Amino acid sequence: MPYARKQYMDELIRKKDNGRIKVITGLRRCGKSYLLFTLYRQYLLENGVGEDQIVGLALDEIDNARYRNPFELNKIIKERMPHKDKRYYIFIDEIQFVSEVPNPYVDDPNEKITFIDVLLGLMKLPNADIYVTGSNSRMLSSDILTQFRDRGDEIRVFPLSFAEVYEHYQGDKRGAWRDYYTYGGMPLVWTMQSHEERSRYLRDLFNRTYIRDVLERHQVNNDEEILELLLNVLASGIGSLTNPSRLSNTFASERQIRIAPDTIDKYIGFFLEAFLIQKAERYDVKGRKYIRTPVKYYYSDPGLRNARLGFRQLEETHLMENVLYNDLVRRGFDVDVGVIEQNARDDSGKSIRRQLEVDFVVNRGDERCYIQSALSIEDPAKREQEIASLIRIPDSFRKIVVVRDYVKPWRDDRGIQYVGIEDFLLDDGFLFR
Repeated sequence: MPYARKQYMDELIRKKDNGRIKVITGLRRCGKSYLLFTLYRQYLLENGVGEDQIVGLALDEIDNARYRNPFELNKIIKERMPHKDKRYYIFIDEIQFVSEVPNPYVDDPNEKITFIDVLLGLMKLPNADIYVTGSNSRMLSSDILTQFRDRGDEIRVFPLSFAEVYEHYQGDKRGAWRDYYTYGGMPLVWTMQSHEERSRYLRDLFNRTYIRDVLERHQVNNDEEILELLLNVLASGIGSLTNPSRLSNTFASERQIRIAPDTIDKYIGFFLEAFLIQKAERYDVKGRKYIRTPVKYYYSDPGLRNARLGFRQLEETHLMENVLYNDLVRRGFDVDVGVIEQNARDDSGKSIRRQLEVDFVVNRGDERCYIQSALSIEDPAKREQEIASLIRIPDSFRKIVVVRDYVKPWRDDRGIQYVGIEDFLLDDGFLFR
């Protein structure tokens, strides 16, 4: 089933011929190569670009192994651009395969030539438009964009959204939602029919690809078991506030394993860099400031999270929050976890301060809205509990409760809007029109 990936195609088309290197990043197997080499290539061909103007190299193929040498790569690309009066579109897939080699023109043996040098050289050609992808943690890190400074545009590709999956889903919205929060949005998953096929694919993808990438990039092979345990702990606690110290205590009390908080923080950084997980900072809404710790972590794909736990912990409330976070980030919003300080009294009448949580504070420029994720609001007491933080926010930005129940979108007399999860995920323009 072909997925149009319209969001990313629109972005590529907008950035076409802008004089900058387009760096397509994202979780492995989320569809970066298909986006560039199939969808975008077809767009170019349909809009007047000739076959000979598209110079494509997949560096993971054995036939192209010689071009992993940066000098050979530079040579072959320029050979395939013979006409100075023609515009060429350079596609390089798996560019992290390019080796670092000594610079033969200097005496310093430590000075290396890398793919960065190749790309920056190609940028100087007035008739070249350059696109690169990669599919391991070296490429998925921010290293490449840092070295390009202001000469590269990142196009972040996410797994399939719920809306993309539902477009081809054979069934109703509720069935699509159940399958989506169970299996996630890795494209190949949706070519499979059975739970056994899907679960095996996701587990193998995790074990043979993502963990292996992190181990190889950071050379921490002796700590593979620790990395896997940490991924499991994070998977069990999606949507829960935590920090490296708390996680260290969890390992000590539940696993009888001592891991220093600094080590845990470093390993979490590896997962963030590889886009396996995402971090949501806490924001004090009244105080208008960030709270450094604790934070929340979400898996970049719920199916991968579930595979990590053998599909044994399918708590819809936490998975719904995870899916919402991913979708908001995919839409390009800045997303934080909100905190509201409240003065209250305990059972003895003593004054206390407590913190109420807003699931998501969503920002776009000078626009903002607040979102709560709730399974059900049918019970009045439950509804009051869900909106307790929202009604205490002292500003007039939109306040929304996204619910799992089927509801027709409506607004209560305090201005709070309610919408069902499927309708929210199917409408990218719901928040800011």
